[in-house]
Amino acid sequence: MLARAAFVLLWALPALALAAVEVPICYNYGCLAEATVRYDEATLTSIAARLREARTAAQERIALAQVIGRLYREAGRQSPIHVDRPGDYLDEGVYGKMDCIDHGTSTTRLLEMLEARGALRFHRVLPQVRRTRFIFQHFSAAVEVVTTTETSEDAAPERYAIDTWFGEHGAPAVVLPLADWLDGEGPNVR
Repeated sequence: MLARAAFVLLWALPALALAAVEVPICYNYGCLAEATVRYDEATLTSIAARLREARTAAQERIALAQVIGRLYREAGRQSPIHVDRPGDYLDEGVYGKMDCIDHGTSTTRLLEMLEARGALRFHRVLPQVRRTRFIFQHFSAAVEVVTTTETSEDAAPERYAIDTWFGEHGAPAVVLPLADWLDGEGPNVR
């Protein structure tokens, strides 16, 4: 009986290893629509390997920018978001366009998926952030550097915006210190 259970488990392992992860991706402004995107195990293993190359938090943020772009490219193959352009006006009227709410929500979900799979070693995912300048608002995903034993308990945590709204679809995310992002920093797009 035990041998049979072991055989069944070994037989099932390849199927378990190839299990896809599904992530809902928002589009059409304000998360008006969502598409469920499936990331296969091969893609996720490749992405985890890229993140494992990082030896510091700064290197992990560089890798995260690239990985998030790759995850968006894959999402664009499975959903209409491949038409998204930087900002809010270059893709006006196009089905699949994304505003900062769509980007902030979707990027946070992608980061949470990576975190849940143990792919982040130097950062933890924060709730989506919002900045307000005059009457305009802008949303983004954010991460915080994980406190280590070498970090002083009195030191303010290092936090960063991971913003995909600024670039072309599938381009690496813009990563900025959160304080700078909250102060209006970022590429100049409309």
